[in-house]
Amino acid sequence: MSHSIFQVFDQYQKARLLFVQSVTDFSSKSSNIDCLEAADVISLLCPLLADIVPSIQHMAAIALGKLANHNMKLAQAILKRNILSQLLKNIDKQNKFYKKAALFVLRAIARHSSELALTVAHNNGLQTIIECLEDFDPGVKEAAAWALGYIAKHNENLAQLVVDAGAVSLLVLCLQEPELYIKQISASAINDISKHNTELAQVVVDASAIPILIKMLNNPDAKAKRQALLALSSIAKHSTDLAETVVETEILPNVLMHMAHPDENVGRIAAILTREICKHTLELAQLIVNFGGIAALIELINTSQSTARLPAIMALGYIASHSDQLAVAIIESKGIVHLAAVLQECTEDHILTVTVWTIGQIGKHTPEHAKTVAVTNILSQLLKLCSNPRSSEDLKTKCNTTLKQIMQKCMYVEALELMLHNVPPNILKYVLGQFSKILPNDAQARRLFVTSGSLKKVQEIQAEPGTILSEYITIINCCFPEEIIRYYSSGYPDSLLEAVEQYQPKCIFLFDRGSSSNAMDSSLSALFNNDEG
Repeated sequence: MSHSIFQVFDQYQKARLLFVQSVTDFSSKSSNIDCLEAADVISLLCPLLADIVPSIQHMAAIALGKLANHNMKLAQAILKRNILSQLLKNIDKQNKFYKKAALFVLRAIARHSSELALTVAHNNGLQTIIECLEDFDPGVKEAAAWALGYIAKHNENLAQLVVDAGAVSLLVLCLQEPELYIKQISASAINDISKHNTELAQVVVDASAIPILIKMLNNPDAKAKRQALLALSSIAKHSTDLAETVVETEILPNVLMHMAHPDENVGRIAAILTREICKHTLELAQLIVNFGGIAALIELINTSQSTARLPAIMALGYIASHSDQLAVAIIESKGIVHLAAVLQECTEDHILTVTVWTIGQIGKHTPEHAKTVAVTNILSQLLKLCSNPRSSEDLKTKCNTTLKQIMQKCMYVEALELMLHNVPPNILKYVLGQFSKILPNDAQARRLFVTSGSLKKVQEIQAEPGTILSEYITIINCCFPEEIIRYYSSGYPDSLLEAVEQYQPKCIFLFDRGSSSNAMDSSLSALFNNDEG
């Protein structure tokens, strides 16, 4: 009799285990989620968190985590059923498998929104995560670091909660663990904390994270390199002081070399870190140039055909923006030629936008800089992008701004004449402004201005009296004789034709058919010898 009873209980236990294992498997596929939700699977899993069999508890937690991971609706449903309190009850007495599963549930809920992450933090979730970060088991530490990152990433308030809970020093300790996966996830969590503002980044710096992150760059693992570079970028971007703190560790040669890493994402993030450093001051930009940064950035632009080139292009723009000498260094490295190639080949709007901005930063300094841009036919490409209906408004705005910057410095007559005949109205005054500076002092330019049809074009422009455009036209017209201006003025050819029609000849000579040729010759002779004729 007792054997039969034990058999029933054994079957019941096996059935529970089979159920929770099957639900876990079903939860791995998004196509099954609607059916599981319709069956109210959360209500069925909830009691199993308190099951007397540890493996069933563990599997139930994993199933809930997978469900919560799929969408916000299921994550909210788990919170509404007050499952967190049951999930985290006496977690310190649970085995490592249950702890990892419980942390997975917290992470899956927190990932969807800042509101859900805040709910997790306030329902003993954050404190549990911090305690698990000190656990002896490496897998539990990894799961805790991952959950912290998912809470901190949303906004600075949540990141501050994580910092106030004492997470940063523990994450820095995790960076020094021998297990590679703990290093990777801890660096990622540090990035999620430090990316929000200067104060949070400073907390990470004060915890001595930078030397350890830099040491991670020597690890051959590409993911470890990516996470370390990303965390350093998030620190350096906030202020000059933080960027200098990163640079003082003599990181630059190593970072620039990482732009040529076989893993394209490593190269991209190395360019991001370079960009975040050079954007702050002339001195930091000059330091990057001194270490060969321009060549490394251009090489990345040439070898990459994806978004990896985006931060490299932007870094060149920041370098060029600081001074005309740095812009010249980019020009001498054939930077303009490579940027022109990107404009010609690329179709991605966001890359084109950044490239146009960078070209403006290079060409805005002096007439020589502007001429270098103009001779590469970039200006006509900018005009095409402006008129392309597929260009975004941001791209069109950047094109207009760059055209203005270059036109205000350009003294290259051939480029200016091309722009005069094709430029949109909002750029026209800048073109005429440059001609008003060139023509009064350059006779050859005045001759070319007439023969190319530019003077005629100027006469066709309708300008409101008293405007800057009208003043520029007046200055240009004063560079030419009055009869030339009158000749190219609107309506002048019509007035000439009208004068021809109204002209009355003074003398008309008629010759008979029988008149001799001698008589005709004598008459013509009399005409040309007559003063009044």
